[in-house]
Amino acid sequence: MAHVLPMAKRVEVVAHLVEGAGIRPTSRLTEVCKPAILALLLRVGEGCERLHNRLVRDVDCRTVQVDEIWSYVQKKEARVKPGDSPEAGEAYVFVGMASASKLVIAYRVGKRDEANTSAFIKDLRSRLVSVPQLYSDGWAPYVAAVGSSFAGSVDYAQVIKRYNRKARKDDDHRYEPPRDPFITKTPVFGVPDMKAASTSHIERQNLTIRMHIRRFTRLCNGFSKRLPHHKAAVALHMAFYNFCRPHEAHRVTPAMEAGLTDYVWSVEELVATSLAEAPGEPPKPRALRLPEPPPGAPTAPARALPNGRGWLRVVDGGKGSAAPAPAPAPEQGPTPAAPVATPDGGQGPIHEVVDRGSTQLDLFAWKPKPRKPVQLSLFGEPEE
Repeated sequence: MAHVLPMAKRVEVVAHLVEGAGIRPTSRLTEVCKPAILALLLRVGEGCERLHNRLVRDVDCRTVQVDEIWSYVQKKEARVKPGDSPEAGEAYVFVGMASASKLVIAYRVGKRDEANTSAFIKDLRSRLVSVPQLYSDGWAPYVAAVGSSFAGSVDYAQVIKRYNRKARKDDDHRYEPPRDPFITKTPVFGVPDMKAASTSHIERQNLTIRMHIRRFTRLCNGFSKRLPHHKAAVALHMAFYNFCRPHEAHRVTPAMEAGLTDYVWSVEELVATSLAEAPGEPPKPRALRLPEPPPGAPTAPARALPNGRGWLRVVDGGKGSAAPAPAPAPEQGPTPAAPVATPDGGQGPIHEVVDRGSTQLDLFAWKPKPRKPVQLSLFGEPEE
């Protein structure tokens, strides 16, 4: 059984699981039976979920990207029958990641519906301490969930990618469509940076999930048979990714880059800490503060609205600076008129023409001239 395995064997089993090995390959490599591996996965996964709940909070980041990755339990959604278990069918994973540190801030496993979307965004909001730039795909329930959880303290935009044939200019499906009609960026709340709006980082995170969790390998028999083990595998991967796996972009773990820890965790420490982790309270939402401006940039005036309804900020409207006033025209002296020919072939007198200059009209000072009242006859002119 899992609880009688020595620590070295537990670490060996978990090390294979987090690197993408399935239950059967792990059993062959470690010589541990499948029931013991599944029991250990369930215990460590639940502990990793509690560990994430305690450590990943009060995250200060500027840009957050969210997305959902498809998976299923027992069978695909199209194969589910009315008498099947409620666990059967699709089991999406909602993931929210900080773009700069690559830290997975929040995640949730469940159906792709409004209830899970709202719970995921609420959990994401409770782990942040500053107003984020939030980017997502075009999943419609995100709009209501973000508006309800952040209450105006967010700069949110949707990045929609159209994969239908209408977005393609040619019929060759082997190549990606043009970027202009293929990607549409729409601001939703606040003042998001539309030039930086993207979901590329979170989509790359989806690939990392599929490469490190055997249950997410598509078009194969590596799917989950039970929902608790599916959730445990996701929680184990998220804890390993945040605390144990150095990211190639930073050379440190995402938790170190985000300031949650100052060293790289070993798999043994992750296993021991997760098994000893006690249940705790989920994080509670805190008042979000505005992010610090870049060095050298002026601080824009801002004021918090009452009852936590967001911020009243002065932002650039995109119109740029005012155009400089036109320089006044130089004064011109008298200009002599051209000579006028006379009938006798001579030239007439030269008349002086005085330049009166130009006058600037004030459009707002114009008033209509008063009109003389006219008596109107309702019955026409009387006959004489």
